[in-house]
Amino acid sequence: MSRKEFEASKMRRLKRIAGRYGLTILTAEKLTAKMGKGGHAIREDESHKVIFGDSPQPFSATFDEIEAYVEKLEADEE
Repeated sequence: MSRKEFEASKMRRLKRIAGRYGLTILTAEKLTAKMGKGGHAIREDESHKVIFGDSPQPFSATFDEIEAYVEKLEADEE
């Protein structure tokens, strides 16, 4: 397994791509009984409004959902 396949490496790549679009990927730091392992959300930098991953509860998006969202942004650009 190469380093680029590790989740931490993928997250850094996704954060760089999201940054180009004025977005920040947030990760829940605390674990809660309702959420289980910390989830993710995407925030718009200009308005500081969470635009993805806040429904039905904060930080509800999985890593795979975040990856799909960011890759769709990049695909739409091309």
